Amino acid sequence: MRDDPTRLAEQVSTVLRHLVLLLRRTVAGQPVTSQQYAVLGSLEPGPRRMTELAEEHAVQLPTMTVQINRLEDAGLVARGSDPADARVRTVELTGEGRDRLLAVRRARIAHLSQELAALTDDERATLAAALPVLAKLGRNPR
Repeated sequence: MRDDPTRLAEQVSTVLRHLVLLLRRTVAGQPVTSQQYAVLGSLEPGPRRMTELAEEHAVQLPTMTVQINRLEDAGLVARGSDPADARVRTVELTGEGRDRLLAVRRARIAHLSQELAALTDDERATLAAALPVLAKLGRNPR
């Protein structure tokens, strides 16, 4: 049944859910939530419009505004305006936000490295071979 896209989708969804939960455990108990870290990651390349962030994270603008307000209160992001249109508000990482994001990324990679170390060489090779295929998922807008 490997050729059945629905069955494969179910399996991929289940596996990805478990992996996301594994990575989220590395930030459990911190004052910044996993969703807020995801927003910080979206800001890593540079300033973004609030509407873009809301769309990327599949939330309504008021929900994203609440997240940004909390991140701003924590000193992790700063608001600015778009040079092309002063009416548009943008958000960008602060130095502290970039440092915190890097620290979380390092913790997640360390945790995942321990999990990967428990796999056999063949299992790690199989996973590495699957990464380009997994990277394609969600990149083709419909």
